[in-house]
Formats: sequence, structure tokens, C-alpha cells
Amino acid sequence: MISVLAGAMRRIAMPLLGALIFLATWEVGVRLFQVRPILLPAPSLIAEDLIASPLWFAEQTAYTLGITLAGFGVATVFGVAFAILVVEWKILDRLLFPLFVALNSVPKVALAPLFLIWFGTGATPKIAIAFLIAVFAVVIDTALGLQSAHPDTIDLARTLRGSRLKVLLRIKLYCALPHLFAGLKVAMSLALVGAIVGEFVSSQRGLGHVILTAQGTFDTPRVFAAIVILAVLGVALIALIGVMERLALPWHHANARHAN
Repeated sequence: MISVLAGAMRRIAMPLLGALIFLATWEVGVRLFQVRPILLPAPSLIAEDLIASPLWFAEQTAYTLGITLAGFGVATVFGVAFAILVVEWKILDRLLFPLFVALNSVPKVALAPLFLIWFGTGATPKIAIAFLIAVFAVVIDTALGLQSAHPDTIDLARTLRGSRLKVLLRIKLYCALPHLFAGLKVAMSLALVGAIVGEFVSSQRGLGHVILTAQGTFDTPRVFAAIVILAVLGVALIALIGVMERLALPWHHANARHAN
């Protein structure tokens, strides 16, 4: 556990240095060319806005984070279950997967008014949008992982009278785990996007609401403050999944290091 955390700290050192160089260049450029804050505020102005109302920003961030995690959680459970169904039963693959792809092709903003009618203006429609945007990545990567199990290994297990359930749990899901975690990283970022989209459509709280209200008053530093929080939040959530992946699949990363 300690070695995993130490490795994670080493991996974020260079990106953090790059971010600091980017912010310094941004600050100097804005001051040097005297760019108006309404067009592009300096990082120092954004930091001032964040420091002025830390508890308020924390409250808005917590609301958006809750929507994101709820949508991501539902997408994970449903996505894995649906992938298992379409891989294990080919008739369901032919019946349901085309409908699933068609639903995913519909812009989720177009479905938002229906969610407001069905679920009201609370958190539920926002969770539904986050779920719909995130679930496709989970389904595709999990299905790809389930199908990556070597046929000879499956045939050997069946020769040894392994039941269909045991083959699924002990071989196919085991092979699918690296693909699943890759899909979860994509799904987490998409769930965050879905949460913001839902807050754009109808919300009185959250970072999406902050961006909309600040835009209406031309408060550009506050818009950028919300965007910075979203960027940090997205990186942190994906990094958390990366840590969970290393804890759950140490063999996978060991093999990757040896291959490089």
C-alpha cells in the first residue's frame, strides 16, 4: 500500500510541475499584454475568487461530486451487468445491443427535458444524464474484456466440468478486469461531464449552476474558478481509480513494467 502511494506521488510530480509552469506563463502573459479580466482573467484573480468564498465553492463542488459519483456508480453496475448479458447470451446481443447503441447516439441534452418531466427538478434527472453519458464506455470495455479470454483456457475449464458461472467468474471476469478499469476511467470523466450538463439544464446548486450564473453577470474569474475546480476534480477522481486499479491488479502493472 505504501509503495503504491509513493509511486503515485512520483507520477504526479512532473504533471504538477508542468501545471505550475503553465500557470506562471499564463499570469505573465496576461499582465504583459494587459488582457482585460472579462476576456481572460489572470490565475491570481481566479485564486482570489476561490479564497474569498472557499466554503461556498466547497458546497457547490460537493453537490456536483455527489451527482457524478451516483451516475458513475449506476453506470458501473448496469454497464457490467449488461455487458455480461450480451456476451453470454448472443440472442440478447442481437436484440438489445443495437437499441443500446441507438440510445447512446441520441444527444443527452435532447433527453434532458424528458428527464425533467419524468423525475422533476431534483438530483434524479442529473444522475440519469450522468449515467447515460458514462454507461457506454463501461459496457464496451467490459464486453471487450470478457471476450478477451483465451478460447483454449475456456475449453480446458469446461473439459474439467467447470460450470458456466465458474467460467464467467474465474476466467472471463478475471481477464476483463484491465479492460474494465480502463472503461471506468473514461466513464468517470464522462459522468462528470454528464453532471455538469444536468446542472446546465436545471439546477440551483453545483458547479454547472455556478458557471451559468457567473456567465450571466460576465463574472469571468468565477467561471474560470469553477472550471479549475472541475479540472482538479476530474484528475483526482481518475487518479483514485488508478490507485484502486494498482491495488486490485498488481500483476497487470508488473507485467506492463517488464514489457517496457
